[in-house]
Amino acid sequence: MHSNLSYVQPTANSPWGTYLSQVDRVMPYLGRLARWSETLKRPKRALIVDVPIEMDDGSIAHFEGYRVQHNLSRGPGKGGVRFHPEVTLEEVMALSAWMTVKCAAVNLPYGGAKGGIRVDPTRLSQQELEKVTRRYTSEIGVIIGPQQDIPAPDVNTNAQIMAWMMDTYSMNTGSTATGVVTGKPIHLGGSLGRVKATGRGVFVTGREAARRIGLNLQGARVAVQGFGNVGSVAAELFAEAGAKVVAVQDHTGTIYNEAGLDLARLVPWARSHGVADFNGSERLDNEQFWDLNIDILIPAALEGQITADRANRLKARLVLEGANGPTVPEADNILASRGVLVVPDVICNAGGVTVSYFEWVQDFSSFFWDEDEINQRLDRIMVHALNQIWDTADRHKITLRTATFAVACERILTARQERGLYP
Repeated sequence: MHSNLSYVQPTANSPWGTYLSQVDRVMPYLGRLARWSETLKRPKRALIVDVPIEMDDGSIAHFEGYRVQHNLSRGPGKGGVRFHPEVTLEEVMALSAWMTVKCAAVNLPYGGAKGGIRVDPTRLSQQELEKVTRRYTSEIGVIIGPQQDIPAPDVNTNAQIMAWMMDTYSMNTGSTATGVVTGKPIHLGGSLGRVKATGRGVFVTGREAARRIGLNLQGARVAVQGFGNVGSVAAELFAEAGAKVVAVQDHTGTIYNEAGLDLARLVPWARSHGVADFNGSERLDNEQFWDLNIDILIPAALEGQITADRANRLKARLVLEGANGPTVPEADNILASRGVLVVPDVICNAGGVTVSYFEWVQDFSSFFWDEDEINQRLDRIMVHALNQIWDTADRHKITLRTATFAVACERILTARQERGLYP
């Protein structure tokens, strides 16, 4: 067997190291397709670009940008772009690989890709942010396109940034190409339901999982880590279903209310202030978040949050991974041994990419659906995918994560095998 040398050497519990160990776990279930397994451990293409811009004060600043296409066997690349001061090539590689698995798990005709710029967007003016976005888009323009690789919003990026990306790509190619990105503003070919899609997917898979393990959502105690687009929407939907959101943690701190937080007030407050100092809650130390008496945990922040130590302390019965890669492999084993059910990121948060797919399809046909139709289609796809994965888990007596990888990797490697190697 060849070594797993790649662009970067993975370290234990790093995002790429976590992904590789997840692939290793699925090997026994791949049968004859295992001969193609190295495909999963090597990104197809990684582009590192310099992003120079003129700042408002006249100085020239350089930022490092990435676009990684992990696998394109099932279709064009699909995956977000994040703007964050700690973005690395290794992180983007892992996120692109999880996108490959995620798209295959819900059976979308995409491969996996991801992008990022190492920048703190809060320190840029609106004009500087636009320049960074447009220059980055021009630099990666050689490998993106509606039939090649379709970016989308991720950490610290939004519909406005997608509009700039779409416009830049369109200007460079000489015709309006709405399908080059998803997560756009509605009047530029965006889809209804896209903004809430990831959080909705977390809720839909969580509702199904709760039903299967006999956990009544009425009065269930929920804790949410990360209160952006995903965490806040999932929290609202669980509250609507009768659950109590008792704790929320974000970059500003951790808040708690035994009787349940008032989300109607908290969501708008958090958007402008973060959750800290919210009137109607008590402030907790960040580490206390992992000791709370809860039924459902929704990690919807960044990767690597559920460590072995935290997994041992966690009191939840159900973990719904709104974020990508929030649980390290060692913690996965601990949670499984303690009987805590984890609905893994690669199915749990696939609502976003599913509605991105709907947006892409609508852009090609210039025919748009209403929000009810989108939500119905999303729910149907998510529930069907989860049921298939659950059946696989039951059949092989494996965790939902390993079962998701088994279902997805079989689809990816079947496509690889049927396409063959060229030349």
